[in-house]
Amino acid sequence: MKTTTIAILSLMALTACEAQPEGKPVARTRIDGKADAATPTPTPSVASAVESACRSIIFEDAPLTHCLATPSRHTISMDLGPSGEAPYRSLSEFAKTHSPDKVAFAMNAGMFDDEGKPIGYFVENSERLKELNTADGEGNFHMKPNGVFYGTNGEWHVRTTDDFLANVKDRPVFGTQSGPMLVVDGKLHPEITNDGPSRLVRNAVGVDDQGRAHFVISNAPVSFGKIARFYRDELKVKNALYLDGTVSQLWNPATDRLDTGAPIGPIVVVERKDAE
Repeated sequence: MKTTTIAILSLMALTACEAQPEGKPVARTRIDGKADAATPTPTPSVASAVESACRSIIFEDAPLTHCLATPSRHTISMDLGPSGEAPYRSLSEFAKTHSPDKVAFAMNAGMFDDEGKPIGYFVENSERLKELNTADGEGNFHMKPNGVFYGTNGEWHVRTTDDFLANVKDRPVFGTQSGPMLVVDGKLHPEITNDGPSRLVRNAVGVDDQGRAHFVISNAPVSFGKIARFYRDELKVKNALYLDGTVSQLWNPATDRLDTGAPIGPIVVVERKDAE
């Protein structure tokens, strides 16, 4: 279906979403403004009294959840596991040790090995746990250009790995490397077609010209090209980074959404400043 920039901008004023059962996507809002008769009205919970940073929308008939972090209202950090212990490996385990009153949302944040440890650059609380990975190889991570999502004190960025290596000299407070880049300087990754045959539940991150971080997770299998074009054409994000597929999961306490599934690795945590 056709979409317009005007329609998507109307959704950017993120408001509270209604609750859904645990592990289920939140109720979708069509960007054409029409009601979805097939979607039942969920029963509100206590959590719905907290404003949600996430909205579920339809982009070209693909259901996506779009979560927005703004420097004035949120902080971003990375979390792999309890200090000195093994990785959490799931948002459910992570949620057991983190307050839903403080967490705006959390999401898997990059590719990992069999133990759940990052295979690329990873910084947590200013401590570098893994160095920048510039090696060649197979798989999505090595589909170059890949990139790094990082930040310090409310200044958040997505850069290609080569750009990061050449221009970032100071260690950030948080950082994660993944791949491929979905959008580079306003253009789709050169190896990504508009709507290729691969279909997976996927998630990604991009930072717009206002410094806001846009996190997107699909609520159904989508192609690389579709999620990339959502960033380029609707969100107007010039640089966006693929985080992962198949294992993609979201915890949104405001809507009681807590996805479960295959083991994950690094986790990006967005917290509300007003809950500090």
